[in-house]
Amino acid sequence: MAAEDDVVRTLVVVPTYVEAPNIELFLDTVRKVVPEADILVVDDSSPDGTADLAQRKADELGRIEVMRRPVKDGLGNAYRAGFGHGLDQGYTRLVQLDVDFSHDPAMIPALLARLDDGAGVAIGSRYVVGGSTPNWPLHRQLLSKWGNAYATWLLGLKIHDATAGFRAYRADVLETIDFRGTIANGYAFQMEIAYRLAGWGGRIDEVPIAFTDRVRGESKMSSRIMAESMLLVTRWGVRDRFRSLTKRSTASD
Repeated sequence: MAAEDDVVRTLVVVPTYVEAPNIELFLDTVRKVVPEADILVVDDSSPDGTADLAQRKADELGRIEVMRRPVKDGLGNAYRAGFGHGLDQGYTRLVQLDVDFSHDPAMIPALLARLDDGAGVAIGSRYVVGGSTPNWPLHRQLLSKWGNAYATWLLGLKIHDATAGFRAYRADVLETIDFRGTIANGYAFQMEIAYRLAGWGGRIDEVPIAFTDRVRGESKMSSRIMAESMLLVTRWGVRDRFRSLTKRSTASD
């Protein structure tokens, strides 16, 4: 029998806000795809009853927990709360993905297989060979690719999809990069984690996925969220270059 420290425990963390049309089917699907995993729904007081529907599924399926947060407090804070809870409870692998099926839950085993093979992080990527964004209009494709290229260049990232929200992590990696110390609270949270992973230096695998538009419900993306992402990336990149120049100047004195 394996020692307790060797037991692999997986937690799927999914933030929700106004996802009543998706949450029940999502939980059913994840349970079928990874029956050995537990699920944590982090709901920001959705006015449409998302949390109540999730709790009903939790009572039916078991091994699902619903964390009800008092106010809408942003994606970054939701993930910090969810990851923190998972690590406090001793989970060794954490998976994040969207509840709206833009990320196919059927790909979760492929990401976990990369962790089993030695990766510290596995990312579902749109921008590696085999990845795609079916039916996206040209302007959205260009905007997304430009944002990723800008972040990759400015921050020195070694991954192709810095804004990807479909990821699997070893718990020790999240602790090592101090995810609790992140500050971004929109989709920039994904880039901030990627930024910290670049400094970590361990093995990161990218798995090609097809990222599709949601069928039910409304997108949470806004111009404010996009602006936050670009401003933070610019701030981090300029800071790093200033520090690098300062070190070179000091070394040459």
